[in-house]
Order: sequence, then structure tokens, then C-alpha cells
Amino acid sequence: MEKRNNWSAWLYLAPLLILMAIFIFYPLVNAFYISILENYQPLANNGAGAASGYTLMNFAVVIKNELFWQAIKNTFVIAFVSVPISIFISLIISVALNSIPKLRSLYQTVFFLPYVTNAIAIGMAFAFLFHEDFGFFNVMLGWIGIDPVEWIGSTSSWWNQMSALLIYTIWGGLAFKILVFTSGLQNIDKQYYDAAKIDSASKWTIFKRITVPLLSPFILYISITSMIGALKAYRTVIGLFGTRLGAQPNSMITIVAFVYEYRSKYYEISHMSYAAAGAIILFFITVVFSLIQGVISRKRVHY
Repeated sequence: MEKRNNWSAWLYLAPLLILMAIFIFYPLVNAFYISILENYQPLANNGAGAASGYTLMNFAVVIKNELFWQAIKNTFVIAFVSVPISIFISLIISVALNSIPKLRSLYQTVFFLPYVTNAIAIGMAFAFLFHEDFGFFNVMLGWIGIDPVEWIGSTSSWWNQMSALLIYTIWGGLAFKILVFTSGLQNIDKQYYDAAKIDSASKWTIFKRITVPLLSPFILYISITSMIGALKAYRTVIGLFGTRLGAQPNSMITIVAFVYEYRSKYYEISHMSYAAAGAIILFFITVVFSLIQGVISRKRVHY
């Protein structure tokens, strides 16, 4: 009977495992394999590819590239600034929405719209909002007597470009977080809040001592998925700045954009291996930060 149940379980899991093997495990193993090929020519042998051997120097080439460290810097700033801020803002908005049940569904739909809208289209809209001459952000600065700022122009500073990118990234990341937090709030037993009201606890105390601890599993989930998404940032950058991601010091290139930069030179010897090496480095960075978040969560998450 137990063996029959085991076979049934594997049978139900088979479609998912097959899809994961095709679209996750195989590409990952193949990327690692390509990353250690020496003088790899993907178009040789009628497209079958050819290499002269195996080497780890592809990783050294990537690590010595100044553009890669610029990509590391940009990616880490996006991840470590946008993720905490977006989580905090979305949590506050979710608590506010939970207090107005009659309009909750309407506002949830409004906040969720960016999540189902094409990121490139939204990026182009934000590029218009950040326009130096007639963008809405500069119009608002003019209201308080501040001169227009070149946010995303070719001569704009790294700080201005990063500020615009963070505003866009934080705004774009709110939708899914609000939906998850709102769902979590609806599952919290109301007796905890009733007991807090009897004790005359302030709203801040209720938020800090009841809401946040009981939402901690959701916060952990959002933190991990948001961090992974931020480390893979690409569409937001392309949507806002286009493909103008050169090697200048104020470039907004990210690690994924760096990988695509080498990937675009598909026909050149070893460039595919360099792109794969960059992708593998990003994979290990993502795994490390996910593990760190998992360790920290053991003391902070209440199930």
C-alpha cells in the first residue's frame, strides 16, 4: 500500500518535475558547462559548437572586467535599497486597505494593475515622467523653486539615474507585495486585535507587536522573492533607459544586462562562455543571499 502511494505521488509530481528539468535544471547545468569551455565557438560545426578544452579563466575574465563591477554595484544598490523600502510601504498600504473593507477590492485592483502591465511600457511612461523639460517630477520640483533635474539623460549623474530607477523599481514592486500582505492580514484572527483594544494598546503597538509578527512568514516570502527579483533586474532598467547601457562610469548596467551584453556577441569566440560565467556568478550570489535570509528568519519568523 505504501509503495502504491509513493508511485502515485511521483506520478502526480511528474509533469512539474519534467517542466523543471527542461526549463530550470538543464539550462542551469548547461550554463555551468558553457562557462568552463575554453575558446568556445557556438556557431562552429554547423551550430553544434566547438571548444579547445576546459578552463576556469572565463570567470577571471568576467571578474576583472570593470563593467562587471559596475553591474554589481548597481544591482546591489537596487536590491538593498528598493526591497526594504517597497516592503515597508506595501505593508503600510496593506494595513490601511485592511481597515476599509468596503473599498478594499477596488483599491486592490488599482494597486495590482502595474503587476499585469508590460514592464517596458511602464518604463517608457516613467521615462516621460522623468523628462528634463516637461516631466512631471521636474514640474513638481518647480513648484517648490528647484531647477529642473536631468534624471535619465545621457549626461545625467549616476545618482540622478539611480534615484529615478529606484523610484520606478519601488513603485513597480508594490503591487504583488500589497496583494500578498492583504491576503495575510485577512487570515489573522481578529481576537488578537480585540484583546489589544481591551488593553488600550496604541495603533503603533498593535502594528509592531501583533501585525508584523503574525505576518512574518509573508514578509520572509516577499523578502526572498523580492531580493531574487531585484538581483535579476533587467526589464526595469531597459524600460527606463533603453539599451543605452555603455561602459561609462554612470552606466546603469546590471548583472543580467552584463550577461546579455556578452550574449549579444554570440558569434565571437569565448563570449558565450563569459556570459555563462556571469550568469553562474549571479546564481551563486542569489543562493548566498537566500540562505542568509533563511538563517535570519529562524529567529524572526513566527509560524
